[in-house]
Formats: sequence, C-alpha cells, structure tokens
Amino acid sequence: MDWNQIREEKTGLCYYQGKHPSGLTVLLFPMEGYASNYALFGTNLGSVDQTFKRDTETEYTTVPHGVAHFLEHKMFEKEYGDAFSLFSRTGASANAYTSFDRTCYLFSATDKLEENLGYLLDFVQEPYFTPQTVEKEQGIIGQEIKMYDDDPGWRVYFNLLGALYQKHPVRIDIAGTVESISHITSDLLYQCYYNFYNLNNMVLSVAGNLTVPQVEQVLQQHIKPVAPVTVERKTVEEPEEIAAPLVRQTLSVAIPLFQIGFKGRPLEGEAELRQELVDEILLEAIYGETSPFYRRLYQQGLINQNFESEIFAGRGYYALLFAGESRQPQEVQKQLLAELDRYPQGISEEAFRRGKRLIYGRQIQGFNSVENTASAMINAAFSDVGLFDSIQLLEQLTLEEVNARLPEIFRPDRCALSIIDPA
Repeated sequence: MDWNQIREEKTGLCYYQGKHPSGLTVLLFPMEGYASNYALFGTNLGSVDQTFKRDTETEYTTVPHGVAHFLEHKMFEKEYGDAFSLFSRTGASANAYTSFDRTCYLFSATDKLEENLGYLLDFVQEPYFTPQTVEKEQGIIGQEIKMYDDDPGWRVYFNLLGALYQKHPVRIDIAGTVESISHITSDLLYQCYYNFYNLNNMVLSVAGNLTVPQVEQVLQQHIKPVAPVTVERKTVEEPEEIAAPLVRQTLSVAIPLFQIGFKGRPLEGEAELRQELVDEILLEAIYGETSPFYRRLYQQGLINQNFESEIFAGRGYYALLFAGESRQPQEVQKQLLAELDRYPQGISEEAFRRGKRLIYGRQIQGFNSVENTASAMINAAFSDVGLFDSIQLLEQLTLEEVNARLPEIFRPDRCALSIIDPA
C-alpha cells in the first residue's frame, strides 16, 4: 500500500497515512526511543447515530438508544470465549470505549506489537452475537445504567445536556436506558455492525515503537476485505434555543456539583477546528487559572481547584462547558456571565498571545505520550482534519477574529445550569 509522510515543518514531527486496498485508513506515528505502543481501531459510530440507512435503501432505520455502546460490549465476546484473554497472553492491556460519535477498541503494550495488533484486527472483524448472550448482556448493562443513574458526576453532566438540547440524541445517556436496551436483538446488532463496521468507515491508529513495514505486514495477514458500504445518517433539526435554563437534582454529595453550558452552533471539519481554537483562547484568557475571574472566585470560596472548562463538540452539537463544586452554584453562574462585561472590546493583545502560547505548548506536549498521539490521530481522522492542522490554524488566528467570537458564543439566553444538591 502507498504511504504519505506528513511532516510538521516547525517541530519536525511526522506521521504516515495510508489507505489500505480494503478502504481502511491507517495512521502510524513511529516514536524513536519509546518502549511502548498504543493502538486504536475505531469506527465512525457513536450513541448519536440513531437513524440511518444505506445509500441503496429508501427507508431509514431507527435503532434504540444505546446500541453503539451495547455493540462495543458484545464485540469482546466470541464463540471461543473472551477476546480479552488473547491480550493477556502477551501482557498487553486491552479496552474499548463508545463516545457520542465513535467507537474505538484499543490496546497498550511494551512488546509483541505484531501479535497484539493481529488480535485487535481479528476480533473487531469477527462479530458473534446470539439471542442468549444478548439477553444476558441486557441485564449487565441494565445494572450499569442504574449505577450511573445514582452517580452525581454523571447526572450533573447529562442533566446539563438535557437542558441544552431539545431534540439531539446527545442529550441521552451513551448507554441508553434500561427500557431502550430491552429492544436490542442479535439481528439488530448484526445490522448495525455490517452498516458501520465496514473498513471504509474505520480507522487504525498506532503510535510508539513501530516501523511502517512492521504494521503493513500485519495488515496483509489480518485485514479481511469486504464490499464498501455507504451509510446516510438522518440529520436532527436541533433548535438554537436551549431546552431549559436550570435543572436540579438531589443526590448524595457533600458539596453541590454544578455544570454550566453555553450552546453554540456546530460546524464541520477545519471550520469547527478553527472555532474550537478561538474558543479555547477565550476560555483561557477569561476563565483560566491565571485569569482575574478564577483568582477572585477562588479567594471568595465560590470555586475550588476542581473548577474547569471544556469544549464539547461533535456531529451536530457544540457547546462550552464549565464544571465544579460550589455551595453557591447560581452565584458562580451569575459572576461567570457578569465577567463578560469586563471585556467590552474583547481580550487584550497580551492575553491573546499568552493563550496561543499555552495552547501550542499543550499541543506539542501531547506528542510526548504514545496514548495521546494515537488518540489525536484517530480523533483528527474522524473529524476530517489533519493531525497538524490545529498547529497551523493556531498561527493564523488574529485578535480581531477571537474578539468577534466573544458575544456570539457567550450568550445568556443560550446558557443553562445543572446542579446536584446534597440529599
């Protein structure tokens, strides 16, 4: 297969991107001097992918909430036993995760790359579902869902998403509900598998102690070509308005937990990446640990060291989120909104440059970790951008562009607050 070497000239970092004849996108980042490897084999299927059809079909299929997560669990169960046992033979650590818009299977190991990579490719390409094992899994995942229903950190998060979003399935727990998973069958799992676990819809990302020929040989031995499949997702028409400004729940916590969200307009590809970088600079300048806001609220005892912010973005959703602990969460929200009045002309040139330096430093530091590097490659691929695009876009940003964004994203009428009160 042909490989394209992609180099970031300023840092000298480089990785390899190839397209296997099967349609599988392969991303390799050799890291000289590192002893370990980290590999991810992922598909472009997440919890928000609820209604879809093949391009050869006329009718859309709507599946129960939680199918992608359920499918991830079942992929480890094989006719010969548990796929985890394969990796235990080599001392590798295997795992998987389902997010809102992707599912990834992974391993971390210090040696035997070819053997572990072969195991990873084989078990993800070999589905095995029966009515009996599906029924058993419904009970297991049902217990997991009930456990998370009582988890304060989980509830404050999904309560906020339910307050921000009216229709988008991102408002629903990734695992679904006890009722929704009761409708999952082995036939439905096979349908989802053959629609989305097509190699044309998948990415393999490996970073660490490796060579390109080494991985290519494993691909030749373990990839099983199948006919390409094109799946069309039905777009959810999400209103710009939030569902509710405030949601509260009472659970067993010592101090109230809170999450504050600002609902934004989702973009795609490079446009969304650029928007994320702009918002990251604003978050750092106005609410970061070195900001006057953070120091003032910390000194007043309104927030503690657990206060943090993040950009929440994916297929059809975008928001800025703040989370923390406070005995006065509504006062935190009030001051968070009032802080914007201190920036009528936007942030300063100094704050802008400092934010860019901090973000650039975090990006480069991430390449010191095999796990972060492999994860960054697969995230970029599923977002339809290049691994180094964020470095290059960051250099292009201007203070004027950042300040023009300020009133657009931090809108009080697009702001929601979720609180978990002590029982």
